[in-house]
Amino acid sequence: MPSNLNLEKAAAEFRTKYGYGNSNPIRIKSLLLELRVLTIFRDMEGSFSGMSLKIDDDRFMIVNSSHSLGRQHFTVLHELYHLYIQKNFNHIICNNGIDSKSRKEEDNANIFAANLMLPREGVIKLIPDEELKKDKINLSTILKLEQYYSCSHKAMIKRLFDLNIISKSFEEKLSRVIIKIVAQEYGYGTELYEAGNKNVIVGDYGVKAKEFFDKEIISESHYLSLMHDLGIDFQSTENSNEQ
Repeated sequence: MPSNLNLEKAAAEFRTKYGYGNSNPIRIKSLLLELRVLTIFRDMEGSFSGMSLKIDDDRFMIVNSSHSLGRQHFTVLHELYHLYIQKNFNHIICNNGIDSKSRKEEDNANIFAANLMLPREGVIKLIPDEELKKDKINLSTILKLEQYYSCSHKAMIKRLFDLNIISKSFEEKLSRVIIKIVAQEYGYGTELYEAGNKNVIVGDYGVKAKEFFDKEIISESHYLSLMHDLGIDFQSTENSNEQ
Protein backbone atom coordinates (compact mmCIF):
# COMPACT_ATOMS: atom_id res chain seq x y z
CA MET A 1 0.00 0.00 0.00
CA PRO A 2 1.32 3.49 -0.82
CA SER A 3 2.39 5.78 2.00
CA ASN A 4 1.07 9.30 2.50
CA LEU A 5 4.21 10.67 0.85
CA ASN A 6 3.76 8.32 -2.10
CA LEU A 7 0.20 9.57 -2.49
CA GLU A 8 1.29 13.22 -2.25
CA LYS A 9 3.93 12.55 -4.91
CA ALA A 10 1.37 10.81 -7.13
CA ALA A 11 -0.98 13.79 -6.81
CA ALA A 12 1.86 16.22 -7.64
CA GLU A 13 2.82 14.19 -10.71
CA PHE A 14 -0.82 14.05 -11.80
CA ARG A 15 -1.07 17.85 -11.48
CA THR A 16 2.10 18.36 -13.50
CA LYS A 17 1.04 15.91 -16.20
CA TYR A 18 -2.19 17.81 -16.85
CA GLY A 19 -0.74 21.31 -16.60
CA TYR A 20 -1.88 22.41 -13.14
CA GLY A 21 1.55 22.83 -11.58
CA ASN A 22 1.96 22.92 -7.81
CA SER A 23 -0.63 25.55 -6.92
CA ASN A 24 -3.31 26.16 -9.58
CA PRO A 25 -6.95 25.23 -8.89
CA ILE A 26 -8.26 22.30 -10.90
CA ARG A 27 -11.15 22.91 -13.30
CA ILE A 28 -13.05 19.71 -12.58
CA LYS A 29 -15.22 19.39 -15.68
CA SER A 30 -12.40 20.47 -18.01
CA LEU A 31 -10.16 17.79 -16.51
CA LEU A 32 -12.86 15.14 -16.90
CA LEU A 33 -13.25 16.10 -20.56
CA GLU A 34 -9.50 15.97 -21.11
CA LEU A 35 -9.30 12.56 -19.45
CA ARG A 36 -12.38 11.39 -21.39
CA VAL A 37 -13.98 10.06 -18.22
CA LEU A 38 -17.72 9.83 -18.90
CA THR A 39 -19.23 11.33 -15.74
CA ILE A 40 -22.88 11.38 -14.76
CA PHE A 41 -24.23 13.51 -11.91
CA ARG A 42 -27.40 12.13 -10.32
CA ASP A 43 -29.31 12.81 -7.12
CA MET A 44 -28.77 9.83 -4.78
CA GLU A 45 -29.91 9.05 -1.26
CA GLY A 46 -27.97 7.63 1.66
CA SER A 47 -24.21 7.53 2.10
CA PHE A 48 -23.45 7.09 -1.62
CA SER A 49 -20.85 9.65 -2.78
CA GLY A 50 -19.72 8.23 -6.07
CA MET A 51 -18.94 5.21 -8.16
CA SER A 52 -16.23 4.53 -10.70
CA LEU A 53 -15.78 1.83 -13.29
CA LYS A 54 -12.91 0.93 -15.58
CA ILE A 55 -13.34 -1.33 -18.60
CA ASP A 56 -10.13 -1.70 -20.60
CA ASP A 57 -9.26 1.91 -21.55
CA ASP A 58 -12.73 3.29 -20.90
CA ARG A 59 -13.47 5.02 -17.59
CA PHE A 60 -16.84 5.95 -16.10
CA MET A 61 -17.97 7.81 -13.00
CA ILE A 62 -21.23 8.59 -11.21
CA VAL A 63 -21.31 11.44 -8.65
CA ASN A 64 -24.07 12.20 -6.13
CA SER A 65 -25.41 15.62 -7.15
CA SER A 66 -27.46 15.96 -3.96
CA HIS A 67 -24.20 16.80 -2.18
CA SER A 68 -22.73 20.29 -2.20
CA LEU A 69 -20.65 21.32 -5.22
CA GLY A 70 -17.53 21.48 -3.06
CA ARG A 71 -18.06 17.91 -1.89
CA GLN A 72 -18.80 16.76 -5.45
CA HIS A 73 -15.47 18.21 -6.61
CA PHE A 74 -13.66 16.22 -3.93
CA THR A 75 -15.60 13.08 -4.89
CA VAL A 76 -14.48 13.42 -8.52
CA LEU A 77 -10.81 13.66 -7.51
CA HIS A 78 -11.31 10.78 -5.06
CA GLU A 79 -12.65 8.63 -7.91
CA LEU A 80 -9.68 9.57 -10.09
CA TYR A 81 -7.46 7.77 -7.57
CA HIS A 82 -9.40 4.56 -8.18
CA LEU A 83 -9.35 5.03 -11.95
CA TYR A 84 -5.72 6.09 -12.42
CA ILE A 85 -3.64 5.27 -9.34
CA GLN A 86 -5.07 2.19 -7.61
CA LYS A 87 -3.55 -1.09 -8.78
CA ASN A 88 -5.73 -3.79 -10.35
CA PHE A 89 -8.85 -1.63 -10.18
CA ASN A 90 -12.07 -2.33 -12.08
CA HIS A 91 -14.95 -0.86 -10.08
CA ILE A 92 -16.02 0.47 -6.68
CA ILE A 93 -19.04 2.07 -5.02
CA CYS A 94 -17.85 4.67 -2.52
CA ASN A 95 -19.86 4.87 0.71
CA ASN A 96 -19.50 4.05 4.40
CA GLY A 97 -20.52 0.40 4.28
CA ILE A 98 -17.36 -1.27 2.96
CA ASP A 99 -14.87 -3.87 4.17
CA SER A 100 -11.48 -3.13 5.74
CA LYS A 101 -9.48 -3.73 2.55
CA SER A 102 -11.71 -1.36 0.60
CA ARG A 103 -11.58 1.06 3.53
CA LYS A 104 -7.82 1.32 3.14
CA GLU A 105 -8.18 2.16 -0.54
CA GLU A 106 -10.87 4.69 0.35
CA ASP A 107 -8.45 6.34 2.80
CA ASN A 108 -5.77 6.37 0.10
CA ALA A 109 -8.23 7.95 -2.33
CA ASN A 110 -9.08 10.65 0.22
CA ILE A 111 -5.41 11.47 0.80
CA PHE A 112 -4.72 11.57 -2.94
CA ALA A 113 -7.77 13.79 -3.54
CA ALA A 114 -6.79 16.19 -0.74
CA ASN A 115 -3.31 16.63 -2.20
CA LEU A 116 -4.67 16.91 -5.73
CA MET A 117 -7.32 19.48 -4.86
CA LEU A 118 -5.38 21.40 -2.19
CA PRO A 119 -1.65 21.20 -2.97
CA ARG A 120 0.61 21.98 -0.02
CA GLU A 121 2.60 24.72 -1.75
CA GLY A 122 -0.47 26.41 -3.21
CA VAL A 123 -2.37 26.50 0.08
CA ILE A 124 0.58 27.84 2.05
CA LYS A 125 1.32 30.49 -0.59
CA LEU A 126 -2.16 31.99 -0.17
CA ILE A 127 -1.92 32.26 3.62
CA PRO A 128 -0.32 35.47 5.00
CA ASP A 129 2.92 34.84 6.91
CA GLU A 130 1.48 36.00 10.22
CA GLU A 131 -1.36 33.47 9.88
CA LEU A 132 0.93 30.49 9.31
CA LYS A 133 1.51 30.23 13.04
CA LYS A 134 -0.52 27.43 14.67
CA ASP A 135 -4.22 28.33 14.99
CA LYS A 136 -3.69 31.93 13.79
CA ILE A 137 -5.35 31.62 10.40
CA ASN A 138 -8.35 33.93 9.94
CA LEU A 139 -11.74 32.72 8.78
CA SER A 140 -11.59 35.20 5.90
CA THR A 141 -8.43 33.47 4.65
CA ILE A 142 -10.05 30.06 4.95
CA LEU A 143 -13.03 31.25 2.92
CA LYS A 144 -10.70 32.68 0.26
CA LEU A 145 -8.94 29.32 0.01
CA GLU A 146 -12.23 27.46 -0.29
CA GLN A 147 -13.42 29.75 -3.05
CA TYR A 148 -10.09 29.63 -4.89
CA TYR A 149 -9.89 25.83 -4.87
CA SER A 150 -13.69 25.26 -5.08
CA CYS A 151 -13.71 22.88 -2.16
CA SER A 152 -16.01 22.24 0.78
CA HIS A 153 -15.42 23.80 4.18
CA LYS A 154 -14.94 20.34 5.68
CA ALA A 155 -12.24 19.41 3.15
CA MET A 156 -10.41 22.70 3.70
CA ILE A 157 -10.22 22.56 7.49
CA LYS A 158 -9.20 18.89 7.34
CA ARG A 159 -6.39 19.86 4.97
CA LEU A 160 -5.28 22.72 7.22
CA PHE A 161 -5.09 20.24 10.10
CA ASP A 162 -3.07 17.78 8.00
CA LEU A 163 -0.66 20.59 7.09
CA ASN A 164 -0.26 21.37 10.82
CA ILE A 165 -1.63 24.88 10.36
CA ILE A 166 -4.46 24.29 12.84
CA SER A 167 -4.88 22.00 15.83
CA LYS A 168 -7.58 19.35 16.25
CA SER A 169 -9.48 21.53 18.69
CA PHE A 170 -9.35 24.48 16.26
CA GLU A 171 -10.56 22.21 13.44
CA GLU A 172 -13.49 21.13 15.60
CA LYS A 173 -14.29 24.76 16.40
CA LEU A 174 -14.26 25.66 12.69
CA SER A 175 -16.46 22.66 11.87
CA ARG A 176 -19.27 24.22 13.91
CA VAL A 177 -19.33 27.33 11.72
CA ILE A 178 -22.50 27.67 9.61
CA ILE A 179 -20.49 28.19 6.48
CA LYS A 180 -23.24 29.47 4.16
CA ILE A 181 -24.10 32.29 6.55
CA VAL A 182 -20.46 33.18 7.15
CA ALA A 183 -19.69 33.13 3.41
CA GLN A 184 -22.47 35.64 2.79
CA GLU A 185 -21.20 37.84 5.62
CA TYR A 186 -17.84 38.01 3.84
CA GLY A 187 -19.44 38.77 0.48
CA TYR A 188 -19.15 35.34 -1.13
CA GLY A 189 -21.89 33.41 -2.92
CA THR A 190 -23.15 30.19 -1.40
CA GLU A 191 -23.26 28.03 -4.54
CA LEU A 192 -20.14 26.11 -3.49
CA TYR A 193 -21.90 24.93 -0.34
CA GLU A 194 -25.14 23.91 -2.06
CA ALA A 195 -26.23 21.00 -4.24
CA GLY A 196 -25.98 21.33 -8.00
CA ASN A 197 -25.12 19.60 -11.31
CA LYS A 198 -28.34 17.56 -11.21
CA ASN A 199 -28.54 15.34 -14.32
CA VAL A 200 -25.38 16.90 -15.80
CA ILE A 201 -23.36 14.56 -18.01
CA VAL A 202 -19.72 15.33 -18.78
CA GLY A 203 -18.20 13.53 -21.73
CA ASP A 204 -19.03 12.31 -25.21
CA TYR A 205 -22.20 10.44 -24.25
CA GLY A 206 -24.30 12.39 -26.75
CA VAL A 207 -21.67 12.18 -29.46
CA LYS A 208 -21.45 8.39 -29.14
CA ALA A 209 -25.25 8.05 -29.11
CA LYS A 210 -25.54 10.07 -32.35
CA GLU A 211 -22.70 8.09 -33.93
CA PHE A 212 -24.35 4.76 -33.08
CA PHE A 213 -27.68 6.02 -34.47
CA ASP A 214 -26.14 7.27 -37.71
CA LYS A 215 -24.41 3.90 -38.17
CA GLU A 216 -27.73 2.14 -37.43
CA ILE A 217 -26.21 0.34 -34.46
CA ILE A 218 -29.13 1.52 -32.33
CA SER A 219 -32.72 2.29 -33.27
CA GLU A 220 -34.29 5.75 -33.36
CA SER A 221 -36.32 5.01 -30.23
CA HIS A 222 -33.18 3.90 -28.37
CA TYR A 223 -31.36 7.03 -29.53
CA LEU A 224 -34.23 9.28 -28.39
CA SER A 225 -34.24 7.48 -25.03
CA LEU A 226 -30.52 8.03 -24.60
CA MET A 227 -30.83 11.72 -25.49
CA HIS A 228 -33.72 12.04 -23.05
CA ASP A 229 -31.23 11.00 -20.35
CA LEU A 230 -29.31 14.14 -21.29
CA GLY A 231 -32.46 16.21 -20.80
CA ILE A 232 -32.98 16.67 -24.55
CA ASP A 233 -36.55 16.16 -25.74
CA PHE A 234 -36.69 16.50 -29.53
CA GLN A 235 -40.50 16.42 -29.58
CA SER A 236 -40.70 19.42 -27.24
CA THR A 237 -38.11 21.23 -29.36
CA GLU A 238 -40.07 20.60 -32.54
CA ASN A 239 -43.31 21.81 -30.93
CA SER A 240 -41.53 24.94 -29.76
CA ASN A 241 -40.19 25.64 -33.25
CA GLU A 242 -43.65 25.22 -34.76
CA GLN A 243 -45.03 27.85 -32.41
